[in-house]
Amino acid sequence: MKSIALTVNGEAVTANVTPRTSLADFLREDLLFTGAHLGCEQGVCGACTVMIDGAPARSCIALAVTCDGADVQTIESFDDDPRMAQLRAAFTKEHALQCGYCTPGMLISSYDIVGRLPDADEARVREELSGNLCRCTGYTGIVRAVRSCLGETAPALPAKPAFKVERDVTAPVAAASQAVLPSGAPELHQSFTVAHSADAVWTVFQDIEAVAGCMPGVSLTAAPKDGHVEGQVAIKLGPISAAFAGTAQVRLDDAQRSGVVSGQGRDSGSGSSVRGEVKFAVVSSGAETRVDVAVAYALTGALGQFARGGIVNDVAARLTNAFAANLQARLEGRELESTEIAGGSLFLGAVWSFIKRLFGRG
Repeated sequence: MKSIALTVNGEAVTANVTPRTSLADFLREDLLFTGAHLGCEQGVCGACTVMIDGAPARSCIALAVTCDGADVQTIESFDDDPRMAQLRAAFTKEHALQCGYCTPGMLISSYDIVGRLPDADEARVREELSGNLCRCTGYTGIVRAVRSCLGETAPALPAKPAFKVERDVTAPVAAASQAVLPSGAPELHQSFTVAHSADAVWTVFQDIEAVAGCMPGVSLTAAPKDGHVEGQVAIKLGPISAAFAGTAQVRLDDAQRSGVVSGQGRDSGSGSSVRGEVKFAVVSSGAETRVDVAVAYALTGALGQFARGGIVNDVAARLTNAFAANLQARLEGRELESTEIAGGSLFLGAVWSFIKRLFGRG
């Protein structure tokens, strides 16, 4: 492993990487900037194009270790850039995209052309774009879009935002209990009620093994010690089964009846990784007790395709309902209703709920 320090999209980043880790994999898997797409992984198709120190470069053949000290920009950093906004509008007007897979790299290359070659003719634009391949458009719309932005006064670029926190991803995923989430990681909010006093509910939450036993698919592989937990979460999403093995740190505030669980894990079968932070609070609500939960997460790898908000929200709601039922059963001394995630039913049910809402039937 080698320690590197660089700037990514205006944010200072430090990390430990292996010598052979590509910049594309580092950006996508560690920092979750997935705008750099992977296509040929040989530097030919241009889908992975990013800016390195102000010049377009192939992130799939650039090693992360060689970017130590560099300033890297992915397509995500251009959201508020006037020149990029101009290009995006032109791409839309000229129908310069179809499937969109090549578009992030194509836009970055176009951004460079417009800023560097304001007098380029069509032949020069085509030559400059020759390193970005598109299987959909035939290039005519792309060339028209780029040429429509040439010759205009380049707008002043906005100042880079001042980030309050520097991101540190130096700890290996398998070894660290403290999850390091990227800025802007999605967050879910769930609440449920239990027909018992807040004191009784909080007593259960103080017992880490009891809480784990109430959560479908969760099992501990070692006894908790000083808030440190080792275990795994098994789940099946459609045809994909995964067992995320990892560690977590649990911090409880008895006075506020609240806590934070921060951890991460990896599924060796799919190569997917998850990082997350769960915040919860036990609130007295008349004769019942309300439990509020907020979950921030980052999911990468093969299972990252299932991290869409609607699907994740539905799956989370079903897991929360199962947890609430098991918690109620434990408080009443009954056998737990469900300690396993039932095959693909959660995922399929979530998809069906999404479809019904989409067509106004839910």
